Formats: sequence, C-alpha cells, structure tokens
Amino acid sequence: MKRLAVLLAMLGCASASVAAHAAEVQVAVAANFTEPMKRIAAAFERDTGHKAVLAFGATGKFYAQIVNGAPFELLLAADDATPARLEKEGRTVAGSRFTYATGKLVLWSARPGYVDAHGKVLETGAYAHLAIANPKTAPYGLAAVETMDRLGVTATVRPKLVQGENIAQAYQFVGTGNAELGFVALSQVWADGRLTAGSGWIVPAALHDPIRQDAVLLSRGADNAAARALATYLKSDKARDIIRGYGYAL
Repeated sequence: MKRLAVLLAMLGCASASVAAHAAEVQVAVAANFTEPMKRIAAAFERDTGHKAVLAFGATGKFYAQIVNGAPFELLLAADDATPARLEKEGRTVAGSRFTYATGKLVLWSARPGYVDAHGKVLETGAYAHLAIANPKTAPYGLAAVETMDRLGVTATVRPKLVQGENIAQAYQFVGTGNAELGFVALSQVWADGRLTAGSGWIVPAALHDPIRQDAVLLSRGADNAAARALATYLKSDKARDIIRGYGYAL
C-alpha cells in the first residue's frame, strides 16, 4: 500500500508539473486555414499540454486589430506581405517569420457537375452570382481578381460579383446556393485528395500571384512558451501532413 501511495503521489506531482508549465496562446488565423488549424490545435494540445485559442478572419482586418492593440501572440496570415509589414514596423519577434503553407484557389459550385474541368463556365456568363472575398483585405479575393483579369473576363463578370468580407463568407455564399459559383480556397472544399462536395476547377498557379501564407510570432508572444511552441509545432511532420491533406502546397 505504501508503494502504491508513493507511486500515486509521484504521478500527481508529474501531472501538476505539466499543468504548471502548460500555457495558452492567442492565435489570429486566416479564414481559409480554419479547418486545418482546428485539427492542428487539437493535436498540439494533446502533444504539448498547451492550448491554442483561435480567432478566424480576414488577414487585413487582423492587421488593423494588431496595430490597435489586439492581444494576439501569433499570426497565421493568408499572405506573406502582412507579416512582413508587421515585422518591418517592429511588432514581431525578430527572425520568427516563416511560410507555413502555399494556398490554392478554386472556382467552386455546390452543384455537382456545374463547374467543368477547365473552368469554362466562368466565361459563359450563364449564372447570376459569382462570389469572391474582399480583395482589399483577403489575399484569396485578390487572387480571384488577378485570375479574372488574366482570363480577360473581369468586365463580363463584374455585374455578377457578390463580395464576402473574407473567404469564409465567400464560401458561405456558394455553399448556401445564394451564389451559383465562386472563388474559394481549395482547403475549404478539399480533403483526402478530392473535392468534398459539388464541382470545381483548381485555378492554375500561373493565373495569379503565389498565395504564400506566412506565420509570425508577435511581440506580445515573445515570452509565452505556448506561442513559441506552436510556431515550432507548425513545422512538424504531424502538422505538415494535416496541411497537405487540405490541398495546400508546402
């Protein structure tokens, strides 16, 4: 009984030690990375004991919030320009910026068979609404505009555009049928190597600038062990496998 009591006491001390060293990190996450980040955060908590508190939204809005004092400690942006800008302004931990994923754009419809294999439906104009994210604040929205410009269809589709605040809202417009099709992030409609629903055309990378998505440790997270641990965890094989599974390039 004595040996059992000692063992239980040791286990209790070990648990208390883990709990004492566990911490939380406040993370601003680009909307396109919602599902993979939820999975990564769950695995991160299981593996390290630290907890990632996630907020999802448009990268441009996160920039404004960070500048105005929002308590975020780690930013996972939908572009590389915003983290670089924050770095230049002295709002990040020096040397902490890295690319965690390269995004892909897809022309998608919730209707099976609606979008053909080459995206020609975009040129036909036989639809009432085309959803995109706000190109001023959402990099995937900007990529959609670049794609339409390079295809020469901007003037034709402009009257049909429905603009979401971020890529999550653009996806919602299409998913609910309020827009017949739209440009969304591949990660929103892709899992296990295939579309999860509807029909889509993966936009060739040559039609828009690369969607390099950078992460950076913000100044507020400099002394937070959980923030540093999550930045490292995003580079792990486990996290990278999750990221690939949602259609991102690495």
